Amino acid sequence: MNYLNRKVFVILSCIFALAGHIQAAMPNDSTHTTHLMIDGRSGGKAVSSTMWGIFFEDINFAADGGIYGELVKNRSFEFDDPFMGWKQLRKEDARQPQVSLGGKVLITNKGNNEPHNGNHRYAHISISHYFGLENEGFRGMGFVKNEPYRFTGNFRLDVGQQIELQLLIVDSAGHIFTRSDWKPLPATGEWVQYSDTLTAKNTVEKGHLRLLLKGNGQLDADMLSLFPVHTWKNRPGGLRKDLVQKLYDLHPGFIRFPGGCIVEGRTLVNRYQWKNTVGPVAERTTISNRWQTEFKAPRNAPDYYQSYGLGFFEYFQLAEDLGAAPLPILNCGMACQFNSGEVAADLEPYIQDALDLIEFANGDTSTTFGRLRARMGHPGSFHLQYLGVGNEQWDTQYFDRYKIFESRLRTAHPEIQLVSGSGPYNSGEWFDTAWTTLRRLHPSLIDEHYYAPPEWFLKNAGRYDTYDRKGPKVFAGEYAAHGKASAAPESANSFYSALTEAAFMTGLERNADIVRMASYAPLLANVNAWQWRPDLIWFDNLTSIATPNYYVQQIFSLSKGTEVLPITSGNAPLKGQDSLYASTTFDSRTGQTFIKLVNVSGRAKSLQITLRGLRIARNAVGKWTLLHSDSAYRYNSLQEPDAIQPIYLSFGEKQQENKRPGSPDYVLPRVQSRGNEAQISVSVPACSVNVFELPARRAQ
Repeated sequence: MNYLNRKVFVILSCIFALAGHIQAAMPNDSTHTTHLMIDGRSGGKAVSSTMWGIFFEDINFAADGGIYGELVKNRSFEFDDPFMGWKQLRKEDARQPQVSLGGKVLITNKGNNEPHNGNHRYAHISISHYFGLENEGFRGMGFVKNEPYRFTGNFRLDVGQQIELQLLIVDSAGHIFTRSDWKPLPATGEWVQYSDTLTAKNTVEKGHLRLLLKGNGQLDADMLSLFPVHTWKNRPGGLRKDLVQKLYDLHPGFIRFPGGCIVEGRTLVNRYQWKNTVGPVAERTTISNRWQTEFKAPRNAPDYYQSYGLGFFEYFQLAEDLGAAPLPILNCGMACQFNSGEVAADLEPYIQDALDLIEFANGDTSTTFGRLRARMGHPGSFHLQYLGVGNEQWDTQYFDRYKIFESRLRTAHPEIQLVSGSGPYNSGEWFDTAWTTLRRLHPSLIDEHYYAPPEWFLKNAGRYDTYDRKGPKVFAGEYAAHGKASAAPESANSFYSALTEAAFMTGLERNADIVRMASYAPLLANVNAWQWRPDLIWFDNLTSIATPNYYVQQIFSLSKGTEVLPITSGNAPLKGQDSLYASTTFDSRTGQTFIKLVNVSGRAKSLQITLRGLRIARNAVGKWTLLHSDSAYRYNSLQEPDAIQPIYLSFGEKQQENKRPGSPDYVLPRVQSRGNEAQISVSVPACSVNVFELPARRAQ
């Protein structure tokens, strides 16, 4: 059987074995023990602190309707249809006999009559007794029992007007389950922000917000907003805490933002422009999201816009919260080449945007944009080190523009590492031309993307073994295994896809001198409003789940280390031989050794691992992190969020059976220390991702 046929056989055996619900403790392939050697005698390839990170793009309602905590859709009436998401309540909606609803609303454009920046419209409301508005939220609004929610709105009433406001939370059928007291709106003749807090009396996944007005007269309303009080770090108008917590728990080395294709835009008019996303939230410019019309029904999203409440300040702040290096991507004067493909005749505004962004992130408070950052609440630097120029562009129109960017930015800011791109594909003419051309330029990193079948990831674990060590470094900026899926959105994130990604990631780590950054994509997806799958984290209005792919990313991130130690079988890297993939890292700060082993076979594997040049104390206790499933296409869902999750086991010198109630028995590794060497005997379960962590020190 040739090597390729053996690979196919291995893949099928894994699928069939898992589908047959094999036991993790099934007998080893007892006829064969694989011997591995880890060489810890000298320093290895350095692992970048940014090795494993995250990539945020506003797709799948990841920002508005996702991580951005705003519950009101179209809060400032800036959508193309300014009343989208809203409805005026009629008599039959009142559900209160004493309330007779009427009046009218007129959406008004400020034009040249009032100073404004990005917020052009407001609602002009006429009322003779009662008037009501209802907002549907983003596929509804999630409310949790006993949790407080803060409403804010900008209102303008003439002096002497007497109009009161009541807030109501209703379910999708209109049943009221929470209401505030009637309270008077300030009547000063000027715009005034009004706020109130109400506590949900029930948990509801798809609620709506109602505003009831009582009185006679007219008023103007704008920026009608509702947030949970308990956002991430309890910041007013902040981020959804469960989603940020999941990002935090990944311990990412970097965060790339805001895209992706939204950076390019379908046309240059609706490209992402960072300056429209900073400053007061009420003055930021709302635009349509690039993913609004990219797919046909039901995956199209005519109500998908970007309010920019999550803007570049918030992205930098999030990076700081996560302890991750910020990696913003800027438009290079080109719209998406799969859409209009138009280019800017004048690059100067685009280059100036890049220069101004560096000043916004790092400049002192005496500079224009450093001063803006300070006014927004962050006088200190955001410590920007990386900047991406363009996304998935190709051909000479991109290379010509990148060259100009590089010349200007290198001259002004030699401290900034520039990230270029190799186009949308992982091979082929565009890819090869990009590498040939960019090698003659000087980007710090070249961004490669690969969305491919699971088998591609198994075959490409050695992809970077032969890359030119003297050329630019690699940023594996977007990757995911796209395999079998059912109608359930989360099903695309099967265990099998995660298993093959883990195998591939051992190859990224073995080549850490070339691959300096890597991130799965996309990051977030609303289960009720998605355009693309698979995705790392799924959520609805109340809850969120980590996928098997998430746990693979987390496992590698938590065992990153500071240098790569060679791990070989028969003097060759382990990249699919005998269905095994491996990489090893050592953390010189803590003395921990991390041995990563991925078994894609349908049978457990007996391994004998020799650690040369490393001393392990006889009483040392190791930790085994194991990710395994009894079915290849099992996945985590909102209904069954913990179907697949890591198991954490301890082991030492004595081999023993691990007895865990309700789970299979796993044979624990046995460790033997012999002077300047140590040996580990282990049975690696079928179709599993494993990290064996041991305290060790280098032999003198």
